[in-house]
Amino acid sequence: MPTVNKLRIRQRLGKYRIEKRLGEGGFAAVFQAMDTIMGTRVALKIPHSTLVDAELLKAFRHEARLVAKVDHPGILQIKDASVIDGRLVISFPLGKETLADRLSRRMSLETIFSISGQLLAAVAFAHQRKVIHCDIKPENIIMFDGSVLKLADFGIAKVARRTVHGCGTGTVGHMAPEQAMGRPSVRSDVFAVGLVIHRMFSGQWAEWPYQWPLNGHRRLRERIPPTMITWLRKALELNAAQRFRDCAQMQNAFTRLRPGALRFIQQQRRRPRGPRPDTEKPAGRTQRAA
Repeated sequence: MPTVNKLRIRQRLGKYRIEKRLGEGGFAAVFQAMDTIMGTRVALKIPHSTLVDAELLKAFRHEARLVAKVDHPGILQIKDASVIDGRLVISFPLGKETLADRLSRRMSLETIFSISGQLLAAVAFAHQRKVIHCDIKPENIIMFDGSVLKLADFGIAKVARRTVHGCGTGTVGHMAPEQAMGRPSVRSDVFAVGLVIHRMFSGQWAEWPYQWPLNGHRRLRERIPPTMITWLRKALELNAAQRFRDCAQMQNAFTRLRPGALRFIQQQRRRPRGPRPDTEKPAGRTQRAA
């Protein structure tokens, strides 16, 4: 593990005053800080000093310029990036919490549909501009007031993986099989988005080797109609060629299915509690990891 950023609470770093540590990983630590010039709070991502060299700075500049072209309300943009006291300091808007934090509390189905739609819109926008994320997970989804989300770490995630792992892998438990083998694509993002949405609806994380039906399938069937389950299963196919070709196609299908799914939810709420009849078609072949 690289050397931890030894920053203290209330320490000054250029124009920023550190207020608290928000988290830390193998690539960087994240802090809440006050921008003393603008008078606003920001999130600072500070890569571990042992990882910052000329090669990393060059890679970061390239990725930051690429991601600057992906200007979408659902994508968290870098506010500022500079080298301060020998540290690379990357500033972002400060959200309330991550989706990982939000998942610890109950969410209504309407909220889940809203979050799913926002996530799909953001990733679809990026895919249409030939940009892939490769590390979509709840920790990289920042929640703001009103259940508004912004997907973080475009570009930075790519530099971090190259620096720490030396290959194109993402986060274990959040990535498609082909990505784990070093062959990520837009369809890998489709799989990762599917995992996040499946977790929100089912209440459980799918586990490797992602054998269908996944963990929480019973609850999934109680909450959403078979059409939405079929949609999710297509996103989570182990064979990448059988998934949606990108998140734009996945989003289009979601938009078509959403009104019917919401009507289904309202109908379920009006019915007496009881076991739901098995209306799904047989699963057919079983998915197993290659």
